[in-house]
Amino acid sequence: MPNILLVGNGAREHAMAEAISRSLQKPRLFSFMKANNPGMASLSVKIQLGSYTNLQTITDFALANKIDFAVIGPEDPLNNGVVDALAARGIPSVGPNKSLARLETSKSFTRNLVNKYKIPGNPQFQVFSNSAGLEDFMHRIGNIVIKPDGLTGGKGVMVQGDHFTTKEEALNLCRQMLKEGGSVIVEEKFDGEEFSLQCLCDGKTVVGTPLVQDHKRRFDGDCGPNTGGMGSYSFPDHSLPFLKPSHIEEGLDITRKLAAALHTETGSLYKGVMYGGFIATKNGTKLLEYNARFGDPEAMNILPLLKTDFVEVCRHILEGTLDRLKIDFDTKATVCKYVVPKGYGLPANHPDAASTSAKIELGDAGAARLYFSSVDQKEDGLYLSTSRAIGIVGIADTLEEARNIAEEGVKSVKGPVAYRQDIGTQALIQKRMDHMKSILKEG
Repeated sequence: MPNILLVGNGAREHAMAEAISRSLQKPRLFSFMKANNPGMASLSVKIQLGSYTNLQTITDFALANKIDFAVIGPEDPLNNGVVDALAARGIPSVGPNKSLARLETSKSFTRNLVNKYKIPGNPQFQVFSNSAGLEDFMHRIGNIVIKPDGLTGGKGVMVQGDHFTTKEEALNLCRQMLKEGGSVIVEEKFDGEEFSLQCLCDGKTVVGTPLVQDHKRRFDGDCGPNTGGMGSYSFPDHSLPFLKPSHIEEGLDITRKLAAALHTETGSLYKGVMYGGFIATKNGTKLLEYNARFGDPEAMNILPLLKTDFVEVCRHILEGTLDRLKIDFDTKATVCKYVVPKGYGLPANHPDAASTSAKIELGDAGAARLYFSSVDQKEDGLYLSTSRAIGIVGIADTLEEARNIAEEGVKSVKGPVAYRQDIGTQALIQKRMDHMKSILKEG
């Protein structure tokens, strides 16, 4: 009966808490959260609220509750060095230490590492700490993508054609980012279809999980500002219909090579999740970015399908024996739709902005699973915050059935909320397939 510490408070962590609580090992779950997630609280023996910057409070909570190992959900505590702080007190974690977490927290670190170890998948790119040479590089590589070199909550990437049109606009955006501090990466823009490949890693062995496609844009038809993710879907065969088997193999190969490069570079074994954001192009699979943890919403697509005991998976990651464990997932389709405040992603002066502190009511969600994210549980009920509220997941034999279940679940939430209707629809997926077909034909 292990004592397990879970750090985090979002829908991703709610899904992780659920996966831990399903274990036949009857674990006792202790959750450290920066805000009270009612779903996680209901699955926990004890919770503590506090800041992810307060490492002393986290380690004291772990020691007081005789924690056997920790599982770290979001990127902020990883960036703050929570894994290092717990390790110093003899508590291992599923999650990379601060140095290894640079895989996500420093985009330039990862791009340079891929180049140094001659791993395929990188775009043409350059890192700028000031504007010298910026304009010349932009004009040399055609259409571009701009990224601040640090954590942006999935919202910081600016793409030509989507977020800006001209090089002049791009220069102004870069200058603004540089003025705010840090550095900026300018990369060539790839044409293709994106997919999320979340891999379990013990430092030596990399195990892929079902592929997922996430939807960052706020509104239907992939319009509007970038968000942390409005929803995602996966297919029963654990692939995506617009991908070739070679695209997946190339993504796995990049991740395996990068895990080895991280060990060589830092001397530490990466233990946790290596989540690659990839894009299938006419020239094969290219790397967009890595995250050092499960995706949110993508964790909600794969963890409910995990047939293997998640606590056992965590133990094998920590012990470096993932190669000895068979990891199985149900052959089901999933659709996750995020319910968000109507004002989410909109300017502060928008009429719907006030929805971010409204009360919501939950009715009968039917067969859908609800994972709580940024909601505030008060004595008189559940309130929205400024961010995504509830991840609602449908699981079924077909994608259409899964989407219908998720839609029914969304309708059970009453209040000033919004969501994307098009996630998991045949029309949207056909659009992806047609796009990929035209790209491969050109190639």
